Amino acid sequence: MSEELSQRVFNTIAQAQRVPAEKVSIDSTFEELGIDSMDGVNILFALENEFDITIPDEAAKQILNVRQMVDGVKRILEEKIAAVPPA
Repeated sequence: MSEELSQRVFNTIAQAQRVPAEKVSIDSTFEELGIDSMDGVNILFALENEFDITIPDEAAKQILNVRQMVDGVKRILEEKIAAVPPA
């Protein structure tokens, strides 16, 4: 897992939740960070803007912690790169 990718996700979550970035770690749960369903939607929008991706609703419903969020963003980015035809 890319450290830079993880850090960007942490920073996006921290900004959306208005918490210090150092409070967000790979092992943080949404409950620990005080993230409710509305906060989760805002974070998803922020992540979509940060990474220029679309997070499917079904995938979003299954994300319960920061690790799953980082893994999901990574998977979507990998799929996006794989879908780009070679130049």
